[in-house]
Amino acid sequence: MALDSAPQNIVLAGGGLAAQRCAETLRRAGYAGAIRMVCAEPHAPYDRPPLSKELLAGTRDEPSLALRPAEWYAGHDVELLLGVGAAGLRLAEHTLVLADDTELSYDRLLIATGSRARHLPALAGKRNVSVLRTMKDALALRDALSHAERLAVIGAGFIGQEVAATARLRGCTVTMVEAAPQPLAAILGGHVGAWFAQLHRAEGVDVLTGRTLRAVSGNGAVTGLELSDGRRIGVDHVVVGVGVDPDALWLEGTGLTCGAGVRADECGRTRAETVFAAGDVAAAFDADSGSWVPGSHWEAAARQGARAARAMLGLDPGTSPPAGFWSDQYGIRIQYLGRARPDDAVAIDGDPEAREFTATFSRRGRAVAVLLVNRPRGLPAARALIQKGTP
Repeated sequence: MALDSAPQNIVLAGGGLAAQRCAETLRRAGYAGAIRMVCAEPHAPYDRPPLSKELLAGTRDEPSLALRPAEWYAGHDVELLLGVGAAGLRLAEHTLVLADDTELSYDRLLIATGSRARHLPALAGKRNVSVLRTMKDALALRDALSHAERLAVIGAGFIGQEVAATARLRGCTVTMVEAAPQPLAAILGGHVGAWFAQLHRAEGVDVLTGRTLRAVSGNGAVTGLELSDGRRIGVDHVVVGVGVDPDALWLEGTGLTCGAGVRADECGRTRAETVFAAGDVAAAFDADSGSWVPGSHWEAAARQGARAARAMLGLDPGTSPPAGFWSDQYGIRIQYLGRARPDDAVAIDGDPEAREFTATFSRRGRAVAVLLVNRPRGLPAARALIQKGTP
């Protein structure tokens, strides 16, 4: 849809990677108008993947995570509003309302407020229970692990696995509890999921699958967990890694959202002509499943932020490569491209026991996803395989 006029006043609601890439692309494309970036955290945009790895391990410090030095924002005339989040949106008035009641007018708005970690009601309010989503979360967990000997991780997704791996490297005894039959079974299927379970078991993690949390012991702090099979686990600290939800409650009543986030096309356009969305809060339509699915990965956020910027300016956003992400565990680089389903056919090339292999997922004779384990040089070929739809 063509917009009526060129923008002069762009507001970016969110202080993460998607908003950062949007600001960079706007300036690179020659946009000279105002850019204001609303950051709920007290930090300028920073890189989140190291939170569960290097920052948690203590091998990197907070300043090294900044996506750009402070001078970049002054030099590119990007105004940062730190420590205050978006709280409401008045579409008809083109006005964003912040948590401190400040009102920002805009003629283009990017919604990039990311996601929030899910909590478990049974563990709510316990002082030795963590989630991991922000730099503050990571620093608090790093401090907790310095004196916790027994760690329980609830959820064996990639965040849970990365926390478990880092905690093992720090010398903690780790128990990882997963409700599904295998880690990542809903994404990669049981066969590949079983490899992840074995990886952690080989590194000393007690991986318990097909079990849920039944009861919690301790007043104020958790001292023990009882699982659905009756097993009891003594703990010093608990990390909850059971997924995230889009940070979109502040948009209630705007008609922009569904359960998966803000509905947006591949260029970030929403049903409101001057409003765009990118990153974890944006939900794209998946033709295969017939549903809206959220983003949730670094590469997708970076790409969506840049594409939304070009769409705001009426420029060609270019082609979109397959979505992907990576994980580092026990010195192993794990990379994933595309979107597999549990019932997809999977072909393994390499040696899973040696921790070096490629898993190619196919559907109706077409490659739809690729998992690379310690094969970073295979990434371009994997991307081409999916884009071409090669059998």
